[in-house]
Amino acid sequence: MKSARKMLLGSAGAAAMLVSNPALAQSNDAEIEALRAEVAALKAQLAELSAKVEKVAAAPAPQPGAVAAVEAKPAAEISWKGAPEIRGDGGWSFKPRGRLQVDAASINPSDPVATNNLGSTVRVRRAQFGIDGTIPGGFGYRVEADIGSGSAELTDMYLTYKASRNLTITAGQHKPFWGLEEMTSDLFTSFNERAAYHGAFGFERRVGLSATYAGKAVLLQGGVFADNAADLNGDGSNNSRSFDGRIAFMPRLGDTQLHLGASAHSRRFNDFSISTRYRARPFTRTTDTRFIDTRAFAASGEDSFGLEAFVNHGRVHAAAESHWLTARRIGAFADPTFNGGYAEIGYFLTNDSLAYKGGAVDRTKPSNPLGKGGAGAWQVNARYDWVDLSDAAVTGGRQQIFGLSLVWTPTDYVRFMANYGHLELTDAAVLAAGGGDYSADVVGMRAQIDF
Repeated sequence: MKSARKMLLGSAGAAAMLVSNPALAQSNDAEIEALRAEVAALKAQLAELSAKVEKVAAAPAPQPGAVAAVEAKPAAEISWKGAPEIRGDGGWSFKPRGRLQVDAASINPSDPVATNNLGSTVRVRRAQFGIDGTIPGGFGYRVEADIGSGSAELTDMYLTYKASRNLTITAGQHKPFWGLEEMTSDLFTSFNERAAYHGAFGFERRVGLSATYAGKAVLLQGGVFADNAADLNGDGSNNSRSFDGRIAFMPRLGDTQLHLGASAHSRRFNDFSISTRYRARPFTRTTDTRFIDTRAFAASGEDSFGLEAFVNHGRVHAAAESHWLTARRIGAFADPTFNGGYAEIGYFLTNDSLAYKGGAVDRTKPSNPLGKGGAGAWQVNARYDWVDLSDAAVTGGRQQIFGLSLVWTPTDYVRFMANYGHLELTDAAVLAAGGGDYSADVVGMRAQIDF
């Protein structure tokens, strides 16, 4: 640094002497102006060099053996979507996920019933934990298990491949496309439990291969499935196969979201099943009692189809679905056809609305969440829910539910629900003092958090 400084000083001094030399007075004006410009440039360089020298001199001396710091590009990016999501180069991502739902409910029949499994109960409805993410090449994954029952039960476990912008292939355990409410996450339903026919008809995740085409206004889903992973024990039993498909027309007309859909399912049990059974709980999962129950009978398979409709406009939404299931009985018995469904209307008391995405209801994000000057989103819902399990030679009973719910969503990932349901039972499998026709009232509450 010192030698460079001396060189610049010497050059500047020499140029100054040349300019002041009387012999150069004879030079033309152009040469004089060039020399003056050179002197000015040398002075500027000298000033810049002096500033750098002073900065170096003021810096602390490096410690022996110290390595100079090198600014490097971060190896991964971390964002927050209810939980930390880590994204790396090339399409890698990783995110933990989970949910906790704690329910409390009270069941009160109008007449004394021959069971002690009613009354008031508290239960951990779901305690699910897992991971999901993406893999380079257009692949994605999810693995999740529910430990709420005291033992781990696999829920989702699948690999996806994004074949194109609209087409996704899924392999592993996932839902076989039964309809709007079944494909809506239990985090976003209007009541603590889905309509009774979902449980009565045995809707559950199964291991399979499927494809989903999601266009702007059309949704096509279809696949082939075996049994739930817990039932695939390798000994050849419980080894069913099914073909399942769904189509939905979902245009957005201005501020109104419309959804019309249908689904069809054909399943063969692939063994001589004498334990085919259809039954439904009474508006809550805090009890194992099923008031309506076909009890076990022999069947070789089942076929079903469903219709679904949904409209969402501003604070108001309405939805309705119905599903018909025919059990293929073995022998000379007539095949019974069972039916269930619901009709629902809901209204937000706050300036919020239901979210809709990909043929299902999605997460409500309060416009004024708690903690940011607001009170969260408040919603009321009313529903008529029915399931009829009596047909042909099978008498399983009929259950009708008239339900009300209040939903408070203080923030995006926290939810509280209060439900009331009045049940009307006909030909119930669980007899009351006056027989199989009676009523019951069910009150339930839920506290929920997810990430």
